[in-house]
Amino acid sequence: MPFKILCVAAARPNFMKLAPLIRALSAEPKFETVLVHTGQHYDESMSGQFFRDLALPSPAHNLSVGPGSHAFQTAEILRRFEPVLLEERPGAVLVVGDVNSTLACALAGAKLNIPVVHVEAGLRSFDRTMPEEINRIVTDSISTLLLVTEESGWANLLREGIEESRIHMVGNLMIDSLRYHLAKASQSDVLSRLCVRPGRFGLVTLHRPANVDDPKQLLEIVAALNRISMDLPLCFPVHPRTRASLKNVTCSPSIQLVDPLGYLDCLCMMSNSAVVLTDSGGMQEETTALGVPCLTLRENTERPVTVNQGTNRLAGTSTASILLAWQLTLTNPPVGRLPELWDGHAADRSVACLARHFVNTPASVHAAIA
Repeated sequence: MPFKILCVAAARPNFMKLAPLIRALSAEPKFETVLVHTGQHYDESMSGQFFRDLALPSPAHNLSVGPGSHAFQTAEILRRFEPVLLEERPGAVLVVGDVNSTLACALAGAKLNIPVVHVEAGLRSFDRTMPEEINRIVTDSISTLLLVTEESGWANLLREGIEESRIHMVGNLMIDSLRYHLAKASQSDVLSRLCVRPGRFGLVTLHRPANVDDPKQLLEIVAALNRISMDLPLCFPVHPRTRASLKNVTCSPSIQLVDPLGYLDCLCMMSNSAVVLTDSGGMQEETTALGVPCLTLRENTERPVTVNQGTNRLAGTSTASILLAWQLTLTNPPVGRLPELWDGHAADRSVACLARHFVNTPASVHAAIA
């Protein structure tokens, strides 16, 4: 009988990481995969288009949780996910990243004595005011198997007392998706639709609550973007939560505000941009893989390899710090290199790791659900 792994998707970055893994697992008869969508990203632009672009299978279960506070989302996902576990009786629960669904589904699995696999484990910003940091720390502490994307993740987990036998360096699934889809993305007509020329525009994304829900901080960031747009036109696909906040902010005519982009369109835009300005963790990784300069509009990053080896530069969130980072990028463009194991084969290594741990050894005998 195949070993059943229940894979949890919740937000756009999860989809990009799960797509190559589910594709690799589906090609391996030792495994059965069941996809659960919690509905944390719940609208068409934030979810449906990405499923189509990435050729993800339709979820076997959709929890349809929708928006809400951190406490509400986490509690509601726990409440709705437990019956799925009791129905499916999987051998393991696989969670991705650092969103509320990651923590809630890991916690539900652990409480039912189901092994938890955390993809993208060990990343740390060392800023506990970020809800995502709490999600990362707690999820790692209750996971059975921790799949790591970069050396800092390995070091962080060891420092926190995680047994080395549970930690496995597999590389970056986000880069698997990027490499797999880049040729198709290059055929997108999004540049002509948005009237931008390759290498002659900057791409902006903002979604983190600390940046978009605080009016003063948002004003600081937009003031910097307005000034940068005098040097380089900017294209800004606007996240739904950001659009509401921007109603009280004046953006320069040189900043083109557009609806959220699908994965292939976004990848095409990113690969053709002169610079990316973002608070997204995934885009820090993708720009490093593409060799595109990235200004991260945050004070810290949980992905230090993108700064130490890649093309990322921490720009802060004040007008002055962002403009300083912009000037440094103009005068001294970053020349990065591809981090270790960001080679498009992270999914294959992940499946091999899952097979060793759950299928090919006596340790594959797991406790039944109580």
